[in-house]
Amino acid sequence: MDNNVAVNAKTIHEEEFFYGHKACAGCGGSIAVRLALKVIGPRVFTVIPANCMSAVSFLYPVMPFSVNALGASFPATGAILSGIEAAAKSQGLEDYYIVGFAGDGGTADIGLQALSGAIDRNDRVIYICYDNEAYMNTGVQESSLTPFGAKTTTSPAGQNRPGTITRKKNMFEIVAAHHIGYAATASVGYPQDYMNKIAKAKQHPGISYIHVMAPCPTGWSTPPDLTVALGKAAVDCGLWYLAEYQEGNFKLNKDPKEFGSLEKYLLQQGRFKHLTTEHIGEIEQQRDAMWQKIRTKCQ
Repeated sequence: MDNNVAVNAKTIHEEEFFYGHKACAGCGGSIAVRLALKVIGPRVFTVIPANCMSAVSFLYPVMPFSVNALGASFPATGAILSGIEAAAKSQGLEDYYIVGFAGDGGTADIGLQALSGAIDRNDRVIYICYDNEAYMNTGVQESSLTPFGAKTTTSPAGQNRPGTITRKKNMFEIVAAHHIGYAATASVGYPQDYMNKIAKAKQHPGISYIHVMAPCPTGWSTPPDLTVALGKAAVDCGLWYLAEYQEGNFKLNKDPKEFGSLEKYLLQQGRFKHLTTEHIGEIEQQRDAMWQKIRTKCQ
């Protein structure tokens, strides 16, 4: 696989393959889907399990996908991707791609078993987790990718608890532990990095996994015009990192010498407005420990 793959305005498709959806204004998930399909192109089978993207995309007569798109059951994204690959092979198809867009709950919770099996089968498919850090489609419930301190409808903030009391599951390392051929983290706040990784996944002969941070104005209680800026700030303040795993090796794509303001990033969001100075200090300690670990892996 070419490690110097890059995409730009001349190499991505001019057509729109995901356009006219009914998602909330500023939806980070819709940005992740749109950019990925601009890189992958028209010869693609797309799988969308139960999540925001399926809820806003299959409401006849509003059908924003102009490529083959299938609504899938919540837990089965990985299995359905493999099934489509088997069917395409049996039909003798050529020059095609298969991509799934699952949310954080459909990846780290409900769909983890099917994803693990798909990685073991190593079919030529691309699995993209767009991570808005809660079950946004069904009312902003906590998932295992909801970060510590975030307020959701099932982890309310009050006198006796700071919102979510668990820490965000590290799906990137869980996937890497399967010895997958290619995996990466990304953010809609760094679109060039994200699209470059999609281009690498297109070239990979087996399964690829990309985990993209996709802020949600509704669930995060933020203005819709801040989505991309928040996706960038999550990386800059160190609560999210851009990295790749390939051929058994970890690689950091961005290693900040100094972090941006973690407090500013958190308090811009309604879901974190309740945090105390002590809570923010605890999140900062968790961030520093995470970075010590990932820097060690990437040496």
